[in-house]
Amino acid sequence: PSCFGYPLSIFFIIINEFCERFSYYGMRAVLVLYFKYFLQWNDNLSTAIYHTFVALCYLTPILGAIIADSWLGKFKTIVSLSIVYTIGQAVMSVSSINDLTDQTQDGSPDNIPVHIALSMVGLILIALGTGGIKPCVSAFGGDQFEEDQDKQRSRFFSIFYLSINAGSLLSTIITPILRAQECGIHSKQRCYPLAFGVPAALMAIALVVFIAGSGMYKKVKPQGNIMVQVSKCIGFAIKNRFRHRSKEFPKREHWLDWASEKYDKRLIAQTKMVLKVLFLYIPLPMFWALFDQQGSRWTLQATTMDGNFGAIQIQPDQMQTVNPILIIVMVPVVDAVIYPLIKKCKINFTPLRKITVGMFLASLAFVAAALVQVQIDKTLPVFPTAEQSQIKIINLGTDNASIKFEPALGHVDVMSMESTGYMTFETSQLQSLSITSGNKTKLDIIKLPGGKRHTLAVKNNNTDIVVKQLLDNVTSKPEEGNNLIRFINNLPDPINVTMGETSFGNLASLSDSNYELFPGGRQDNITVVRNSTTCSCTSKAFGFGSAYTIVINECSRGDLTVTYSEDISPNTVHMAWQIPQYFILTCAEVVFSVTGLEFSYSQAPSNMKAVLQAGWLLTVAVGNIIVLIVAGASKLSEQWAEYVLFAALLLAVCIIFAVMAYFYTYVDPNEIEAQFDEEEKNQVKKDADLYEKKAEADSQM
Repeated sequence: PSCFGYPLSIFFIIINEFCERFSYYGMRAVLVLYFKYFLQWNDNLSTAIYHTFVALCYLTPILGAIIADSWLGKFKTIVSLSIVYTIGQAVMSVSSINDLTDQTQDGSPDNIPVHIALSMVGLILIALGTGGIKPCVSAFGGDQFEEDQDKQRSRFFSIFYLSINAGSLLSTIITPILRAQECGIHSKQRCYPLAFGVPAALMAIALVVFIAGSGMYKKVKPQGNIMVQVSKCIGFAIKNRFRHRSKEFPKREHWLDWASEKYDKRLIAQTKMVLKVLFLYIPLPMFWALFDQQGSRWTLQATTMDGNFGAIQIQPDQMQTVNPILIIVMVPVVDAVIYPLIKKCKINFTPLRKITVGMFLASLAFVAAALVQVQIDKTLPVFPTAEQSQIKIINLGTDNASIKFEPALGHVDVMSMESTGYMTFETSQLQSLSITSGNKTKLDIIKLPGGKRHTLAVKNNNTDIVVKQLLDNVTSKPEEGNNLIRFINNLPDPINVTMGETSFGNLASLSDSNYELFPGGRQDNITVVRNSTTCSCTSKAFGFGSAYTIVINECSRGDLTVTYSEDISPNTVHMAWQIPQYFILTCAEVVFSVTGLEFSYSQAPSNMKAVLQAGWLLTVAVGNIIVLIVAGASKLSEQWAEYVLFAALLLAVCIIFAVMAYFYTYVDPNEIEAQFDEEEKNQVKKDADLYEKKAEADSQM
């Protein structure tokens, strides 16, 4: 059965691919944040495990291709590994349910190792599944066409690529929205089970759709795996060369010619072509090392930025959607506009030059990321070292106050109802404070533990100057764009404070509450109960990633008067500043990865495509391993420096590649194939002639 001139079975395959990619990219989009906030790993461990997982996903395709070609055939391989995959996704979803081990019902899992074990099992199954399916699905699609349907076949591959990007685009938008929902049985948490569960459901749908089309597929019998043959041929050549290493044996033109005792000339010639391309692949992993950090380092960078786009609120993991959106726009633009323009300028933009430009652009993207990081670092708070203390003064009185830090460490004036920023002192030097407010002066002996932040609340209450020393238990900027809020009661009576859904409990006069976490970017209602009067007001918008102390000054006739003191400033660098680096990296991807595969296929015989595909995927895997090594070995404490390091490494590799490309000579595999065909024909003819002659001679006997 056919439809628009295409085999009907194709539509099943495309829907299957869409669901599979949705499932994979959706899971991958939230993965780093799941590690960081749910499993409570630090940035470096989260990045390391993320890249290990991605590397695995690109190593397993080689396995998948061998299973399909030598043993099960493509159809059975896709079905059986899809089942493994679906189980993996389901396990992943279960591993992220905090109520699984949350006996205390406080909203965080009590037995983290159970969750870690489950999610690692899930990830390994997913890596096996996605890797095993990846090389089979596109090839299985190609199998569905007849010999004479070349045009339809190539159109199928572009639709196929589009469905991959559509799947990844939609899932990168949708999954983070699901993650940001609040869900849970006992306590509301970020909804990771939903974020992993929807991909699992889609994978199950993909499986059902694929099996549903079973009757229509053209199923090609497994023909033995070309990779296995090529490796055997290479292995034999090396062994044979080693056996004949002494001087008496004549040298051969190419080391692979040592395989000619056992393998036919054609296979050897094809293997030579493949090795020539694979040799060029050696520098390519460095590109992927940078490219795949979109899902790890760049997503973590976005968590320290301001995601407020006016009407909509962008989650940090949604910034990755910039890539598939730009791909869908850029691929046609580059093909239809940019390449023709370059051609018009009489520049011969060969595939290898395109790949070189792609590497250069990716390295540029990381320079852009480093520049953004420097801007972010400027806004991050500086916390005291173990030998230092930081003090901030809030003046709660109606008179201005002047504070001298003794012995002679400077002084500061604080207006009524205002506060200072944090001032840093060496703990051992600071001994006392002299406070003057109105017409009174007070000397306060001060002993601070090192390494902490403190707030001193100062109030001249007509009889005396009251000094309250409050400890600020904030040791880092709030994560995920959340805000920390606490209250100080500046009324003479005790009060009860609630903000939004969170109760801060009872506060005595001039005492402070603990800090509580609130989601970023929204305004909440503050309610105060004093004696029996209730007053309320709406808080100001706190932005993202800030910490505030709110002072309650007046509560009468239902009206609440508060002042805000900023302890940690909100994220001020806007997420839109990540768009340039994503744009440059996407341009790099368009010239690099689309060209890379096309070039490989054009330089090797058609039956060797599987080997090249495997080699190409291997470069992605190795690239992810490079991230592990570089990030682990470089003890760079500054994130921007790590970006610059990666950019520099890629630039160096780019130069090496340019030199290799300069010495590369392009081949036309079809010509070489034709030569072999010609030789074979001639050989057959010779054999026939010989046979005839022999027959003639026989008849004359």
